[in-house]
Amino acid sequence: MSTTTTQLREAAIAAPVPPAARRPRRRDPGSAGWVAYLLLALTAFVFLVPFYYMVVAASRPMAEMNVSPPPLLPGGDLWSNIQKAMEQQDLVKAIVNSTIVSGAVTVSTALFCTLAGFAFAKLRFSGKNVLFGIAIGTMMIPPTLGVVPLYKLMSDLELTGRLASVILPFLVSAFGVFFMRQYLVQSLPDELIEAARIDGASSLRTFWSIVLPIARPGMAVLGMLTFMTMWNEFFWPVIALNSSNPTVQVALANLGSGYVPDQSIILAGTLVGTVPVLVVFALLGRQIVNGILAGAVKG
Repeated sequence: MSTTTTQLREAAIAAPVPPAARRPRRRDPGSAGWVAYLLLALTAFVFLVPFYYMVVAASRPMAEMNVSPPPLLPGGDLWSNIQKAMEQQDLVKAIVNSTIVSGAVTVSTALFCTLAGFAFAKLRFSGKNVLFGIAIGTMMIPPTLGVVPLYKLMSDLELTGRLASVILPFLVSAFGVFFMRQYLVQSLPDELIEAARIDGASSLRTFWSIVLPIARPGMAVLGMLTFMTMWNEFFWPVIALNSSNPTVQVALANLGSGYVPDQSIILAGTLVGTVPVLVVFALLGRQIVNGILAGAVKG
């Protein structure tokens, strides 16, 4: 009995291993995880260093920032520099104006571009591809070519110097239409649209009840990009508005006036003008991450 058992063991050892059993060793996910976190930490460091230096420069006199090497720790003059910046320019009014302009353009762009993106992605009508091509083609036209006719139009409407002259030209963007169209093509199943039509829902009812909940992450991403673009817009506001009714970027351009611009005051005003963007990013950050993840796992 022992001899038979020994022979069976030897046969089992000598037998070839089936292909299903010869599976490759899985790579330890921990080895790749720390590399990814290291790269993310380095990237965050590269982006945070200029912001930290802005805080340091805004909290010290300009004479201290001109020494070599410059100080690396914040000083105690942050509030006084902010007060000087507000004395030179009405930053509170500029921030309110930029908030109104950026908020109105963000809401209108997210809503109208989602409507247009839904139409181009899921609805059937004649000339759809031609209209979409024309919308995309407008992205190739330099914005500077339309400054003169746009200013004449605003002047004829008696809107120059008013915030409406900065809001109306940016209510819809071709990039937003393209972005939402591509997002809805991937994220919105055709079966939901067909089921809504069978139930007798109109296009607007379908958009409100079905499309909007699905498009919300994409709208958050588009809204964040639009808000940052409008908040940093300088070229058209400096033409359409005046010094008594500026946006943030126009007001910052007039800070630190003199033969030698005071960089500490300029950076103090820049720090104040950056806070609303950080607040908006904190509010929409989760939706942005969800939108990116939804696009990454789709398909």
